[in-house]
Amino acid sequence: MLHPTPTTVQLREMILKGDLAPGERLAEAKLAEQLGVSRMPVRQALPVLAEEGLVVRAGQRGYAVRAHTREESVEALHLRGALEGYAARLLAEKGASAELLHQLRDLLAEGDSLLAGHTMTAEVQIGYASLNARFHDLLVTGARNPLLEGFIARCNLVPFVAPRTVAFGHDDRRQYADIIAYAHRQHHAIVEAIAARQPDRAEFMCREHIVTQEHSMGAQLL
Repeated sequence: MLHPTPTTVQLREMILKGDLAPGERLAEAKLAEQLGVSRMPVRQALPVLAEEGLVVRAGQRGYAVRAHTREESVEALHLRGALEGYAARLLAEKGASAELLHQLRDLLAEGDSLLAGHTMTAEVQIGYASLNARFHDLLVTGARNPLLEGFIARCNLVPFVAPRTVAFGHDDRRQYADIIAYAHRQHHAIVEAIAARQPDRAEFMCREHIVTQEHSMGAQLL
């Protein structure tokens, strides 16, 4: 898996806000000038965005913004929430292993430390996206249901749906920090419900968690 950078974050949010339109060819030199960076960070960011399903290859060396609709992203996002809710329900009903609970709680502690400063820099956003992806992957794989994993993987191919694709549709970084802090508290609640063998609450919290992700994207996805 390729690793995002601050330039990746900027380009991702330009796509979300419509500054880079679906189908638009992406010229490295023009993007570098817009962002005030050299061409190298842009060149490194584009394959990451392709891996996230936000851009597609255009010609032998170029990229273009993937064509998609907001309805497609919203529907896939809520479907992912329903499926992950079912995964959490299975874990709560069957009982999660001590090892899985330990791994989930380690991620909660990592998130607590990452967000302790209550600031939202590009580096914190990247760190949280990585943590978020690992958290949701543990939930899904922990349910030990290959069919469920396959359906969720298909949802994650839709732009702005995968847990590692943390993007915001507005420019208020203080609000960024509040939204991510709230999402992380929801992570705590999901783990608590699973550990307490509360399947209804575990499923409900996963579905609510998806609403938080939708809200973070702002009016562009609502």
